Amino acid sequence: MKMDRALFEFFHSLANRAAFLDGLIGFLAVYFVYFLVAGLLFFLYKMKAAPRHKVFAFLTLSLGAVLSRGIFTEIIRFFYDRPRPFEVLNITPLFLDENPAFPSGHTALLFALSFALLHFNKKLGYWFLGFSLLVGISRIIAGVHWPSDILSGIVVAFISVWIVRLLLKKYEI
Repeated sequence: MKMDRALFEFFHSLANRAAFLDGLIGFLAVYFVYFLVAGLLFFLYKMKAAPRHKVFAFLTLSLGAVLSRGIFTEIIRFFYDRPRPFEVLNITPLFLDENPAFPSGHTALLFALSFALLHFNKKLGYWFLGFSLLVGISRIIAGVHWPSDILSGIVVAFISVWIVRLLLKKYEI
């Protein structure tokens, strides 16, 4: 926990330095996910592949995201209600988030999409991994997540996509 707090304090020290940067961090931490998902849907639409390949890619991405963010994250949060950094420390976050912190739902969703995307387009998948990490770090800087929340979201996403790939393996085209 000392390492978690030390890393949090390092990243959060980047907040409240300039209004423009705080606005950028807030945008990345809250709204950038929508642009990433829209971009991913556009990629699927433009993907040069047979329709059945597109459907398989869409299923893999969707099921990975639902399992990661919609099921595993919520089950963990039901049993472990970890407070957010601004609830524990005497800090003002860049924005409020009232759900439990552990694991990060944004990170679980975006990394699930990233890991699934790697199977269909490595270059775009690596870009998505970078953008997903940027969102996770932004949420730490904003004061709404501990670093371990982000790391756990990544682990949940990896396991979720692994399970989906395992279940869909016999249907892969």
